[in-house]
Amino acid sequence: MNPERDVANDSPRLIVQARESERYRGFRAVGVTVSKLAAPIVARRGGGILVRLKAEWAAIVGADWAAVAWPSALGPDGVLKLRAASTAAPELQHRAPLLVEGINVFFGRPVVTRLVLVQGPLPFDSPPSDLPLPTAVAEEAAALDERLSSITDLQLRAALSRFGRVVIGGRS
Repeated sequence: MNPERDVANDSPRLIVQARESERYRGFRAVGVTVSKLAAPIVARRGGGILVRLKAEWAAIVGADWAAVAWPSALGPDGVLKLRAASTAAPELQHRAPLLVEGINVFFGRPVVTRLVLVQGPLPFDSPPSDLPLPTAVAEEAAALDERLSSITDLQLRAALSRFGRVVIGGRS
């Protein structure tokens, strides 16, 4: 057998095998690639801090404030956007330094520098089951229901009830 001839015949086969192995390496973990792609997006939206803030929101600010305000975004500069019921916005603005301090104490480091309030509907139609309405709002809602009980048209009563709850700051 001629060794030169065997090497010449094997060489193209080895090159083809090497190219195929470069193209297909079997299953690959995508975790690193996904984290590289998602990291800038997650950082832009507040990262894991915003998720933890939303999960512990009632514990951080209390049930009364959690019922009328909800964190919606956290910027990289520490600006926290809060969705707030229009009736609660003035008092939230007044208490903003206390809320910022409470959030930073919860995390054990400065996470939020200031609050930006956005008045509008909260992302949930009614407060989560573990969050009662503030006492004053609950009393006004009960009084509203009593006043509307004499209306016989069910659709009109429901519409007026929804409108009244928006006005007093509660949710239907």
